[in-house]
Amino acid sequence: MADRKEDIQKRPLYVFDLPQELLLTLQLKEPTFRSAGQADSSSDVQEVPDNGKVKDIYDQTGSFTACGLCNISFQSLADQRRHVKSDWHGYNLKQKLRGLKAVSEVDFEKLVGDLDESISGSDSSISEDEEDGSAAKETTLSALLKKQARLHDTTEADLVPLKKKRGSGSPPLIWFSCPLLPSNTSLGIYRALFTNSEQQNPHVLDILRRKQLKPVQVKPTQNGSNGVPLPASMTGPKIFLCMIGGGHFAAMVVSLTPKMGKKATGTEERQAIVIAHKTFHRYTTRRKQGGSQSANDSAKGAAHSAGAGIRRYNEVALEAEVRALLSEWKDMIDGSELLFVRATGTTNRRTLFGPYEGQVLRQTDPRVRSFPFSTRRATQAELMRAFVELTRMKVSEVDEEALAAAAAEEQRRSELATKSASTPSKPVIPKISKDEETALLHTSQIQALIRRSKAPAVISYISQNSISPDFIFHPPTTQANHHASTPLHLAASLNSPTVVLALLTKAGADPTTANGEGKPPFDIAGDRATRDAFRVGRSELGEEKWRWDAAHCPAPLSKAEADEREASGRAESQKVEAERRKAETKRLERETVADAARNPPSKTTGRALGITEKTGADLREQEGRGLTPEMRAKLERERRARAAEERMRRMASGAAGAGAGR
Repeated sequence: MADRKEDIQKRPLYVFDLPQELLLTLQLKEPTFRSAGQADSSSDVQEVPDNGKVKDIYDQTGSFTACGLCNISFQSLADQRRHVKSDWHGYNLKQKLRGLKAVSEVDFEKLVGDLDESISGSDSSISEDEEDGSAAKETTLSALLKKQARLHDTTEADLVPLKKKRGSGSPPLIWFSCPLLPSNTSLGIYRALFTNSEQQNPHVLDILRRKQLKPVQVKPTQNGSNGVPLPASMTGPKIFLCMIGGGHFAAMVVSLTPKMGKKATGTEERQAIVIAHKTFHRYTTRRKQGGSQSANDSAKGAAHSAGAGIRRYNEVALEAEVRALLSEWKDMIDGSELLFVRATGTTNRRTLFGPYEGQVLRQTDPRVRSFPFSTRRATQAELMRAFVELTRMKVSEVDEEALAAAAAEEQRRSELATKSASTPSKPVIPKISKDEETALLHTSQIQALIRRSKAPAVISYISQNSISPDFIFHPPTTQANHHASTPLHLAASLNSPTVVLALLTKAGADPTTANGEGKPPFDIAGDRATRDAFRVGRSELGEEKWRWDAAHCPAPLSKAEADEREASGRAESQKVEAERRKAETKRLERETVADAARNPPSKTTGRALGITEKTGADLREQEGRGLTPEMRAKLERERRARAAEERMRRMASGAAGAGAGR
């Protein structure tokens, strides 16, 4: 029995030729099959979870996914992602947000029939998306939504068809169970394989049993081009498949009765009987711009380029070829049980459904239906893939216990989320105390005054607010306050001798206080003037005031000695600068003499040509070469002072001469 189960699961299950033992034991799962009147199209959850593992009868490793919103299934994750990006899925999302029902693919294509833009629907291929352009999607969806907004006040009948297509809103698959298989295994058949009347019939198992067909043994004939006796196969049930889009057209009539053929290895296999097939391709799509030429002409006016003319001609030619083929296949199409059509855009649907004289396909035909899965570019191989996909039985393995546990966990999370949403918790912001707020204010004010070297203002602020001269800046955890934690530390680190001396002598700051690094203020002083300010403070305050050795302060220094040291240091720096300027001047003179020696002036009679005397500005510029901007400004001030003294002297001598003349 176990071997029999494995054999059934591994065999390719063709819907119209199921094993007899499987067919007799199939049981319908009621939640997955409801009539059109009972279908709940607003349900977004498919009865068979999309996370179940579905076996492909031709590829045992394939995965099966579906869109519960649009009621369509996919064979790969890439197809599902393309569908999510389509206009159809986006429109159904808008419908759901507005509390309206989702529409089927056929109804959506009818809605966009009046639009001028092409559609990147779920049944278009990657290649077609590249040809039609990415901008067409947004334009089509936005145009449809604008139309819906305009007509919402008057009527909603133009947006949603008055008569819904039977079966719309139902899951794309009908699911069965079988006692021969494990309890977590389900079998699925596409609902589109049943006619509208059959979909309303609750006895779907009896209908499925009546649809079973025995394979035929095909023998090569002398007259047939491919060895298939066409007249005999045309008498059995068959379906018509057609795809058109992006200038590509493919059509095929396939018999539902399979044939038994042999592989190269000699083993028999079930094969499809293709009664007729045809493909066309015309250059009708505007490359890299998107949309057909007719859609562009309707939106922007007729273009006059050579490419536009070629595309217009090809559109007409493709339409004539397709309609001629449909007329030629009229008898086979009329004898087909189902008509699967994929046509995106106004131009493509008008090509197939007209109206025109001798029309073969009609939108009102109950046999017409779309493919319940994503399709690619219209080719013969894609049509055959679609036929195999339609007629294969899906095998889904779902762990019901795991699903129940997951559902319980999801319900628990939703309850917790609802409870937390009803009583939202506000983030707790730590509040600072009044003392901390005052400390922050004093810190900002004192630091600002010390950075500007406002010694009297610092002393006044400390005395008026009764603040300790050894006030600890707040917060002490920052890097700046860790290094300079008190006003005296900050003044020493900023090299402000006036503030240091004022804090020591007038405010009474303690020079032995250590910062976060364990250093007294004297250790972080950066220049000699600031360090001398500590020595002057030691001299003025006396040895008994503080423990100066603990503050690392050297011997005391009087104010006069400090000023003398500062003056001598200033004079020394000026002397060094004067010597540097003198050496720079000598270097320039040597360079001038060397240049004159290398380039002696030519002997000419009269006034030398091209040689001009240097002006006062040139001389001043030459004199200021190599000087810093500060020294250059000082030199300019001295020059102006000498010029002013000379003018005053001349004025005084002129006035004295005038008095003597009287």
